[in-house]
Amino acid sequence: MSEQTNKKTATRLLLVAVAMFGFGYALVPLYDLLCDVTGINGKTQRADVSETKNQKIIFDRIVKVEFTTMVNTNLPWQFKALQKKISVHPGELTTVKFLARNISDEVITGQAVPSVAPSKAANHFKKIECFCFTQQVLQPGEEKEMAVQFVVDSKLAPEVDTITLAYTFFNSAKNIKPAKTDTGSTKNQSVAVVVNNSK
Repeated sequence: MSEQTNKKTATRLLLVAVAMFGFGYALVPLYDLLCDVTGINGKTQRADVSETKNQKIIFDRIVKVEFTTMVNTNLPWQFKALQKKISVHPGELTTVKFLARNISDEVITGQAVPSVAPSKAANHFKKIECFCFTQQVLQPGEEKEMAVQFVVDSKLAPEVDTITLAYTFFNSAKNIKPAKTDTGSTKNQSVAVVVNNSK
């Protein structure tokens, strides 16, 4: 190969690398946009507490809600649900808590991305309060308890008896890379991935 050909090849490779970096960085916003437009992939709904006052509690029906957690490889945090699963009545206001800990020696800002499975339950899982609504800042070694307040809509399809709420935490300042589950394995991460770690 001539020197000119080598330069052209190197330039093309550099452009590809830059494009890939930009695409990866945009994955979370693209995920949000895709969910907003199509309603797919289990994106949860945000609701006002006033909406729950009109919800009729279905006491003769129980729905199991499971909680799973993942941490992106760029985020040196520990993150878990304090309860792996609970049973709720549709229409009932419920609060659960999660725990995050910054195991690094620097201040880090994280952002949680939620997802619900099965996808048909997403429009009926309404969050009133959630740590995922805002970015979370943890000091070096800081541990933080975070709450999620939600209602499972009483109009949830009768065949759905189990809902999985999954959270993936990303480092807000860094690019997206394969996600690390709390068992240490990795998966290629383009959107929030549901991995059931309940016991």
